[in-house]
Amino acid sequence: MIQLTVNGKVVKLDVSPEMPLLWAIRDTLGLTGTKFGCGVAQCGACVVHLDGEAVRSCVTKMSRAEGKNVVTIEGLSQNNDHPAQKAWQEIDVPQCGYCHSGQIMSAAVLLRENPNPSDQDIDDAMAGNICRCGTYPRIRKAIHLASEMQKKNKI
Repeated sequence: MIQLTVNGKVVKLDVSPEMPLLWAIRDTLGLTGTKFGCGVAQCGACVVHLDGEAVRSCVTKMSRAEGKNVVTIEGLSQNNDHPAQKAWQEIDVPQCGYCHSGQIMSAAVLLRENPNPSDQDIDDAMAGNICRCGTYPRIRKAIHLASEMQKKNKI
């Protein structure tokens, strides 16, 4: 049994320590907001927070997650009101939307670590997240908006 905390809830999972965290999240826990994209940590669709760090869950083994705190897109905020989630909606960022849970999870870490990112900071932090639809200008605009929202709410 592997014990970890997912979105604030302690869970014990009877899975292999070698199983990717992504499959435990999606298949065992039924939290399907985290997406499978490439399976080799290149696209960012599977980004979750592991003890506050943005990680690619497709290559993060359960043994690494054991005893740690995992936050998925479903647990980022109670009412989808994290500044990044609100900004994504206001700017209407998604086109197909497949990559955006990973994009938002990466943006949330960026905003926590750098509350006032420049365009270059955003480009650097988000470079590992691929958007096949090319919504990068809207993503950057949404992150700037989320930064402003965060300042107003002092989050």
